[in-house]
Amino acid sequence: MTITTYQVVAKLQAKLCAIWLNPMLFTILMAILVLTLFGIDYQTYYQSTISLNYLLEPAIVALGYPLYQHLDAIKKQWKVIAVSLTVGAIVAISISFLLTISLTDNYAISVSLALKSITTPIALAVTEQLDGNQAITAFAIIIAGLTGAIMGIKWLSLFKIDSIRAQGLAIGAASHALGTATMSQISYEHTAYSSIALIYSAIITAIIAPGIIELLAYLSI
Repeated sequence: MTITTYQVVAKLQAKLCAIWLNPMLFTILMAILVLTLFGIDYQTYYQSTISLNYLLEPAIVALGYPLYQHLDAIKKQWKVIAVSLTVGAIVAISISFLLTISLTDNYAISVSLALKSITTPIALAVTEQLDGNQAITAFAIIIAGLTGAIMGIKWLSLFKIDSIRAQGLAIGAASHALGTATMSQISYEHTAYSSIALIYSAIITAIIAPGIIELLAYLSI
């Protein structure tokens, strides 16, 4: 079911040139529907599809090839890239936390949503460290990834952000691996800049997020 759904939707997406026909999104929805209708628990589904999980690591490593191809260009711009991604991480964490705490007055939810734009293992580890809700973090990460994968390029183009480098950095920083995988369907240059943003944003967020969130939580009291 998982493989068939993904392949069918991927072919439809290519044929219709419809970016909203995201294979990952429709595969998730199909899995939820089937598991619910037939009363199959997630652990059973996980064990039955565990071989697919083993393919995740080489798939992520494969995203490093475009990065290697454009490494010389990235090295020349590393200061601008580092500053841009650091500022972006600070702004994203701060806005998400402050907006959520003001609407819900719930610290755990605010922490969880503030960490939605980095790769899952790091986000879950930081969420646990800050007493957030890992389930909410995982869900928010999926939504952030799918949103960037489906709407990211169109949203950036709407604001006249047509630079390949800027688009790649923005999608990688906001939508992590799912967004980067979508960039790989557009061009190697998109993928290279999205990959470096994915890596750097995860590292810098893991370093600065605890301090920023604790400061904002204190100021929000």
